[in-house]
Amino acid sequence: MTEPVWTAQVLTLYPEMFPGPLGVSLAGKALDKGLWAMKVTQIRDYATDKHRNVDDTPSGGGPGMVMRADVLAAAIDDVSCDNWPLVYLSPRGRKLDRDMVREFASKQGITLICGRFEGVDERVLAARNITEVSLGDFVLSGGEVAAMALMDAVVRTIPGVIGDADTLREESFETGLLEYPHYTRPRIWEGREIPEVLQSGHHGKIKEWRLEQAEKLTETRRSDLWEKYIRHQK
Repeated sequence: MTEPVWTAQVLTLYPEMFPGPLGVSLAGKALDKGLWAMKVTQIRDYATDKHRNVDDTPSGGGPGMVMRADVLAAAIDDVSCDNWPLVYLSPRGRKLDRDMVREFASKQGITLICGRFEGVDERVLAARNITEVSLGDFVLSGGEVAAMALMDAVVRTIPGVIGDADTLREESFETGLLEYPHYTRPRIWEGREIPEVLQSGHHGKIKEWRLEQAEKLTETRRSDLWEKYIRHQK
């Protein structure tokens, strides 16, 4: 019997947006090979009126529209799987990070809800115990782009998607640091030369240099990561 692959179940009002960029490059090749799978569901198919309405005006007044709890819940109940994380992409959610990506990757799959309008009825979030996840402190037109980013982050950790596993071990955040700078030929470009140590062939010194550079970048650009890194070194 074939082992089930990691699967992303996407609930959206715009299924034509998928697989989008996930259909090309490494993620696309892995999708074609069956290393992971994607299922896309049209939320509007669960509307019960002849106009297939999925939204209504906000209770209490205000601008915009809100996705209805009954329609979204019907879609969720029909397609979601037990023990799969149920995630709503939202700017007010917990920020997506390495640990969350690893957690999602450890499951058999994930159900992603792509919101639109002003958001979704709060009652469905509570009733279905939905986790809200954010890409950062900004707002997108809908959850589709955020869902793609989350899927891409997970898919690239699946064995076989990226050829060289060492690539994953040396990336930003894997050791608590931002990744060190990279260089390649030509040796001199616009008067700027590749650091001498990288041309020395001395693997020990190269490793030390890369660690030093990663620490400098992290201390300069991400004080939050640097403080956490320093605490773990003690």
